[in-house]
Amino acid sequence: MRLHLSDEDGQIHSLDVDGNMELENLGALIEVEMSIPSNLQHVMHNGNELTDMKKTISAVGIQQDDMLLVRRRAPPRQSAPGAAARPGVGRQAGQVPTSAMAETIRQQILADPHMLRNLSSNNPELAQAAMNDPAAFQRMFIELENKRRDIEEQQRQAEEALANADPFDVEAQKRIEEAIRQQNISQNMENAMEYHPESFGRVVMLYIDVEVNGHHVKAFVDSGAQATIMSPELAEKCNIMHLLDVRFAGVAMGVGTAKILGRIHSAQMKLGTQWLPCSLTVMEGKDVDLLFGLDMLKRHQAVIDLEKNVLRIHGDEIRFLSEHELPPKARWGGEEAASPQASGSAAPGAAQPPAGSSSPSRATPNPAAAAAPAPTNNTSAPGGPPSSRPAAAQAAPLPPRAAASSSPQHSEDKIKSVVDLGFSREQAIGALDASGGNVEVAASFLFQ
Repeated sequence: MRLHLSDEDGQIHSLDVDGNMELENLGALIEVEMSIPSNLQHVMHNGNELTDMKKTISAVGIQQDDMLLVRRRAPPRQSAPGAAARPGVGRQAGQVPTSAMAETIRQQILADPHMLRNLSSNNPELAQAAMNDPAAFQRMFIELENKRRDIEEQQRQAEEALANADPFDVEAQKRIEEAIRQQNISQNMENAMEYHPESFGRVVMLYIDVEVNGHHVKAFVDSGAQATIMSPELAEKCNIMHLLDVRFAGVAMGVGTAKILGRIHSAQMKLGTQWLPCSLTVMEGKDVDLLFGLDMLKRHQAVIDLEKNVLRIHGDEIRFLSEHELPPKARWGGEEAASPQASGSAAPGAAQPPAGSSSPSRATPNPAAAAAPAPTNNTSAPGGPPSSRPAAAQAAPLPPRAAASSSPQHSEDKIKSVVDLGFSREQAIGALDASGGNVEVAASFLFQ
């Protein structure tokens, strides 16, 4: 049967369950779906609280398409200061993971291809166990659940110790201030996930169908790139490599560097129903065959209309491609395999555009390195990229992400708890930073 769950904010979730499922197993599914720990769930049906967790769903009168109201209880607090030091209290008060609960979760994963796909990418070992070895899955699930509950218990004890500390102590004040700050961050993130969850999704980049010298290609539209760029492989396929002017060779700088082989001053490109002359910078790098940059967008007075999802040029509207129509490297999961490695080679600079960067947009021409005769004044090549600034001033490399390299402010237990779910240490630290150190919110964020 299908049940509908409503939280206090009116958000609706749906679950497909068996009428013979016990309420304690339903609580486990609610915990996965709504990120509310089972020991903190307050479930109401037709105004009555469901308290006997050993009863089945059908036994308590729940029927097809019934609505359940799920609220989060306030976490229990102990009055005695010394009680915070007792280990295992949180787990005893909450719901201990069982084999039946693990099997219910496993069946839920197998019934949901999207959930299984996410689990396979984040924790392949657990996904394989879910499909092929129920006993191993139960063991791994219970271990992970116990670790998570241990972390929650440590957090609760730390909160109680903070509440019982001397309010006039300077260090206690700092800890209270930090706790309030982290709570505000977590609340801000929860509100964002609740009211505009699309901000956590992946933006599909802008691609259009074009034709170069009779050869069909999908071009990446990037208004942040200074020049229109083509790969040497595509230039060969389009039979225009013989027009390459090597006097405009150089190095593109941005996130890494890439070698510019030269420039094709004019090539016919078909956009929609029109044939337009385009200048192309030929640059090494295999992540994008053709990047339609700002130079051609301005030259042809193009309009990027995101409301209609079209590129408008001289009254002609060219539709932006849907995600399934994109080149394989630009689709979901393709950017990890194609992303450049942080090395000292000259090629990776061009590898960023499909992932949303405009690093190849700035280029430093190097006429002195030309194989063909160059102008006598070799400080800049005539007709070259419109810039006379030194290479260092043109494009300062973007700073690396500090989140992955800075020393974490979270305990190793928290980090390990998230890493054990199948994520990297950097992902775990980043999610914990974003969730204010809340392991449960961090995990739910990574599984989105």
